[in-house]
Amino acid sequence: MNTIGFKPALPVISGSKKLGLFSFNGGNQPIDFKPRGVCLIKVAMEETQTLKVDVQGKVDKLANGHAGKNHSHLSTIGNSTNIKWHECPVEKIDRQKLLQQKGCVIWITGLSGSGKSSVACALSQMLYQRGKLSYILDGDNVRHGLNRDLSFKAEDRVENIRRVAKLFADAGFICIACLISPYKRDRAACRAMLPSGDFIEVFMDVPLRVCEDRDPKGLYKLARAGKIKGFTGIDDPYESPLDAEIVLQCNTGDCSTPCDMAGKVISYLEEKGYLQA
Repeated sequence: MNTIGFKPALPVISGSKKLGLFSFNGGNQPIDFKPRGVCLIKVAMEETQTLKVDVQGKVDKLANGHAGKNHSHLSTIGNSTNIKWHECPVEKIDRQKLLQQKGCVIWITGLSGSGKSSVACALSQMLYQRGKLSYILDGDNVRHGLNRDLSFKAEDRVENIRRVAKLFADAGFICIACLISPYKRDRAACRAMLPSGDFIEVFMDVPLRVCEDRDPKGLYKLARAGKIKGFTGIDDPYESPLDAEIVLQCNTGDCSTPCDMAGKVISYLEEKGYLQA
């Protein structure tokens, strides 16, 4: 096979199935190689592959399209096969220096109606006013799009947020996750998948009677009427955290405001150094 080199800055490339001809949108234009030149060509074939063409006329098919060394070390994780983690020069510590903060997950858990979303929004606003970048992963909001395929079954409840919370923290964001997350084992699993110190559990310690009196979505009324099955606090348990970093209590109807509660979280973040790189 005679090898013809192509300058890398060419426009669209198309190729025949047998790689007998490469056609550019400017016509078939062979170009002389410079010594030791190497380029990567994307070829539209029955199966798109990455080919490395060198001056000696050798074509090396890189396994599974992975370029670089050790491309044969592939992994199987869950239902994903033949995958490989690619290291990049810009890492979490570099992103944190850029943002002047430490990426983490603030996991706000509690019964429906305990004030999780209100505290999360107040906290996000206070961080914004301090020039800190945060993002709220609200259980209901995420189900509107990314995780609309998940149900309210036990196995799906925490997966609803777990899919993306770790990525936000790794990006250097202060990720505020607010969801009921009623089971201890699931919250522990989320803590375990993050580096030590990156998971901050905030327990909205609000009694059921207070939450039911509020009933902002009317869900308790529906659950009591038997129209919702498996509703946390009614016919499904809520397992209170025993080792939460922050506990926000409200034992009566007269509770602290969301801003006051968010202020306690801000104080914790400042004390532990999360608001600086």
